[in-house]
Amino acid sequence: MLDTLITNASIVLPTIGIVRKDLGIKDGKVAILTNDKVSANKVIDAKGRYVIPGVIDPHVHYGVFEPIERAAAHESRSAAIGGVTCMMRMLRLYSSYKKDLLKHLTVNTHLIDYVYHASILLRTHIEEIGYCKEHGIRAFKLYMNLKDEIGRIYMDMEPYNNKLIEGYVNTYEFMNDAIEGIIKNNAIAIIHAEDPDMCIEGIKRMREMKRNDLAAWSDARAGINEKKSISFLTNFINNRCQLYLPHIGSKEGLEEAISAKRLSRVYIETCPHYLTHTMEFDLRGKVTPPLRSKDDQAALWNAIRNGMIDCIGSDHVANRLKDKIADNTVWNALAGFPGIATILPVMLSEGVNKGRIDLKDLTRLISYNASRIFSLKCKGNLEIGYDADLVIIDLEKEVKVTPEILNSYSDYTIYDGITLKGWPILTMVRGEIIMEDGAIVGKEGYGRYVS
Repeated sequence: MLDTLITNASIVLPTIGIVRKDLGIKDGKVAILTNDKVSANKVIDAKGRYVIPGVIDPHVHYGVFEPIERAAAHESRSAAIGGVTCMMRMLRLYSSYKKDLLKHLTVNTHLIDYVYHASILLRTHIEEIGYCKEHGIRAFKLYMNLKDEIGRIYMDMEPYNNKLIEGYVNTYEFMNDAIEGIIKNNAIAIIHAEDPDMCIEGIKRMREMKRNDLAAWSDARAGINEKKSISFLTNFINNRCQLYLPHIGSKEGLEEAISAKRLSRVYIETCPHYLTHTMEFDLRGKVTPPLRSKDDQAALWNAIRNGMIDCIGSDHVANRLKDKIADNTVWNALAGFPGIATILPVMLSEGVNKGRIDLKDLTRLISYNASRIFSLKCKGNLEIGYDADLVIIDLEKEVKVTPEILNSYSDYTIYDGITLKGWPILTMVRGEIIMEDGAIVGKEGYGRYVS
């Protein structure tokens, strides 16, 4: 007797393709794919729709503007609305991991499963890579861009404490040592690749010109910064560890990353906002690295079509609009905006429904590849033995996006008022329904920490 049987479905398997079978679930796992008649305690009729693996978002920031016990609840709800079943937090501590990591790991108010990456922001963090690995963290984020006047960054709040933590760091100063520490510990390097000196000079030049538009932010941090940094990184690392390049948005950075990918273990991530928005947008779109041009956008879609991009990450930041653009200047506006709930709708609407990518390749891009790169056991696929993390999607469903339907701490979205075609109508994590028809039905704390 199965726990749940999903019938009348087209199952999308990332390594095989689309199969017309019923999917049976037992004890939270995919137990059977069959055309035979089987018994189950619960039957869900997919009504001919597609069932895909749950989205794995490899790049999420939460716990910065709310303490983790509240942020995890809010942002995992938002994730579930968008068909995300596993989220990867970019943890940023301004203290020792040995002292404070377990404070974060022991708090669980997540609705969906979750993974931690650890940022290296202080020299002491290099010595604590092994400690983090002992607690299930295998990937380490390094902000190559942080230096001097652009070294200001908000850290994650202490659990159960609502105080913002602002730090000034110069990771560029010890970047080489940090990379060597990652290599020594056989870990994955996630590196924000921008040349800080070029960024500092570019910002100074734009401010002297008294520019205050979003395009000035892009011009100040030109794509050549990414290209130069990626070239340095791939030569320095020289295939000694896996290098994951997050949020690639420029044509120059993309071309350099693709070139490196042919010779090394290099993985490329882009974000939905680089595929849908340009630097002609308003201040809500300030993000680091910046939004780019339509030419950059076209290059990214072409790379997706050709299988050169490995993952889609939201780079989600749960902040409020009043804080983001408090003084209405691009230079003081917060970088980052919410996006975890709209990954799948954007990729269905702008990708699948516009013929830029098929469903099989999409499942590799938004689920399977992240599972493989970060060694997430039993995630990212719907073959027998995998966790029953899945989404039923309706490719014809059209929804006008508003902040209210996204269930985030954030009260705005860059997709506000835009109608997207193709939406998840049911999200399931380890066999349990957590979202159905846009409503959260799962329980806070059901999410599980994944090593």
